[in-house]
Amino acid sequence: MKSDEMSRAVIRAENISKQYRLGTVGTGALAHDINRWWHQVRGMEDPYIRIGEGDDRSHHGNGEYVWALKNINFEVKHGEVLGIIGRNGAGKSTLLKLLSRTTAPTTGSIRIKGRVASLLEVGTGFHPELTGRENVFLNGAIMGMTKAEIRRKFDEIVEFSGVSRYIETPVKRYSSGMYVRLAFAVAAHLEPEILIVDEVLAVGDAEFQAKCLGKMKQVSVSEGRTVLFVSHNMGAVQKLCDTGLLLVDGRIAEWGEASRVIAAYLNKLKVASPVFERSEPPVPPKPLWFTRIYVTDEQGSEKENFAHDEDIFVNYELAYGVDKFRHDYNLFCIVLDHAKNRVFAAESAVLRSASVRLKIERSWLVRGRYSIHTFIHKPRVEQIDVAEDVCGFSIVDNGSAFNVHGDYDYGRVFGRTEWSYGPS
Repeated sequence: MKSDEMSRAVIRAENISKQYRLGTVGTGALAHDINRWWHQVRGMEDPYIRIGEGDDRSHHGNGEYVWALKNINFEVKHGEVLGIIGRNGAGKSTLLKLLSRTTAPTTGSIRIKGRVASLLEVGTGFHPELTGRENVFLNGAIMGMTKAEIRRKFDEIVEFSGVSRYIETPVKRYSSGMYVRLAFAVAAHLEPEILIVDEVLAVGDAEFQAKCLGKMKQVSVSEGRTVLFVSHNMGAVQKLCDTGLLLVDGRIAEWGEASRVIAAYLNKLKVASPVFERSEPPVPPKPLWFTRIYVTDEQGSEKENFAHDEDIFVNYELAYGVDKFRHDYNLFCIVLDHAKNRVFAAESAVLRSASVRLKIERSWLVRGRYSIHTFIHKPRVEQIDVAEDVCGFSIVDNGSAFNVHGDYDYGRVFGRTEWSYGPS
């Protein structure tokens, strides 16, 4: 007998794999189809599922078949929010297409309890010739809703989407942002038991993305529905998801608590080099550019690991392509945390030299991994040169007041604060 915990699973993937043949649509030659059929009638394994390479897009393989997913096993409980993360090409979208029944697995089985609404690509499930209103009713009917149920939710959907002015317009005339607004509103409001959302939300503006994340949190927490969410925004995954699933080259590399899975993913990312160097002038030529950026301690020694109570210096060496150094540009420096969120920024006055030093004061950054995003610019006019995600360095807490809290996440900077007390 299954335990109560097992019986609450609304999605169960067992040994699923997905294979594609490169360069063709379908199974390929007639000989392959006949060979597959002959093995099938004799009760034998498909002869093509044992061949093929992993779907690593970073190198060119020799195989004709690739495995987009290989031996995937997991389950999702009722009301759970699962974040699926991984690099581009890891198999995230393929997995969602299998769970949405857009395509079938090559091997294995997927069991789903409940009605599923999917938002995988801009315009998923919409007919371009139909109006926004007609597509709302079409989508609802596909999901098994009655006309009365859709009509009851219609005004709420249109208000959430913000496209009421265009609701009687064929959606082929919508922008990609309008498309995704209405598509998400339909998917989230027509009461599916399971909501599946891909990175398509990135098409929307920041305000709408925040609105969507809030709605997904609401349907999971308040309404007890299950959400599967794919995103490259680790902050959104951390806030929204209970559990995480990390895919690497079509296989599960980590599965469990969201914060632990995110940490595993970030550890696999390429770490920024502690020194940025450019030996050749940029092409096309620029009036001013970076030749070297590096971090040091107060004595000028290059290093990568700093104590929390140690000053950090970001050093710039610049070159210029004219006879005289230009004095009408500024330096802008942004410090990024391990998840590439912007922690704080600093801007120089007008540059007066080709050698510049920025001091980040001690006891400002808390422990963790950081890097620099920096550029030369004329404020609000033009950006001259940029160095993205360079000069990786770490802060080690060697005895701050917060050190007693162990691994607790208490932010990225030490606040400049002061406590005061009234009469006891």
